[in-house]
Amino acid sequence: MKKKAFFAKVDEMIQFAKKGIVSKSLYDSKDSNITLFCFEEGQGLSKHNAPFEAHIFVIEGEGEFILGDETFTGEKGSFFVMPKGLPHAINATKRMVFLLTLIKEKRDE
Repeated sequence: MKKKAFFAKVDEMIQFAKKGIVSKSLYDSKDSNITLFCFEEGQGLSKHNAPFEAHIFVIEGEGEFILGDETFTGEKGSFFVMPKGLPHAINATKRMVFLLTLIKEKRDE
């Protein structure tokens, strides 16, 4: 089976919901999942954990990222890596856009 490249114009996919959160799945494979999140100011995700390693790249805006016992300010250009199972929460202190990548566990091929 021939593998194909993936391309997306992320800046054209940014969309906000009044007093809400918009999430758009950009890419999903057996190895990873990439989702675009757009948070209105004041919106957030309560503390939870992911069954996979996760990476966040902030494209625009600003937010508070609670990763385990640490709190970080994420702004344009910030990059976070969260190990599998790490409790985390996110709160947008300004309108914020970020990419979330979940790295699925390797499977025997």
